[in-house]
Amino acid sequence: MASVNKFPKALVLALDWILYSVGATDNCHVTVTQPRFQEAEQSAHTALLTCAFSAHGCSPSQPQVLWFRFFTNRHEDLCTPECTNRQKFQVLASSQNNYSLQINDLTVNDSALYFCGIAFADSGSPHSRQTGDGTVLTKGERHNTEEFNSMIIISTLLLLYSITVFTILTVHKIKQRLLNRSGNEGQRTENCKISSGRKIFRAIAQELQKQRYAEHCHQP
Repeated sequence: MASVNKFPKALVLALDWILYSVGATDNCHVTVTQPRFQEAEQSAHTALLTCAFSAHGCSPSQPQVLWFRFFTNRHEDLCTPECTNRQKFQVLASSQNNYSLQINDLTVNDSALYFCGIAFADSGSPHSRQTGDGTVLTKGERHNTEEFNSMIIISTLLLLYSITVFTILTVHKIKQRLLNRSGNEGQRTENCKISSGRKIFRAIAQELQKQRYAEHCHQP
């Protein structure tokens, strides 16, 4: 839709070429109104695009209703005024000044910019044939149910895997801390035992030394 602004001149030329049958009335002035956007549901098989117009100074005869659609790089004449594919496209008159284009067998490929043109062929006024600003029709593509379910299952498995890995790492870290703490306490106990043994050995050595000194002193 980025190149939509390039289309009005080509559209006017197409209308002039198709509708170059004019009459004697020169005061006819037509205004065409279209909704700017229309979104079709994913489950929709048909779409109805509306087109309203007002005519001033025109003959009471019914005008010609034309429909075109533009893609990014090309345009297509749908009804000018006869529809090229009557099974696919139908022009419906909902009231005197309101017409609709019905699109059957709607698919994603029908997403385009649709122009409605109104022309009073018996008028020579340049304003007797006009187009609206166009309606942008979009249709979302239905997601494949199996693919969607597979994505949910894979996401769930990845989440469970992440939780499991996190739990294992946490337990390992806690266990390592407990082992380090237990090792430190054991080392402290061993150090205490060594220190206590040294004190006892020193006390015994001192006592033996005292006894030897006393015996030495009592000798004649």
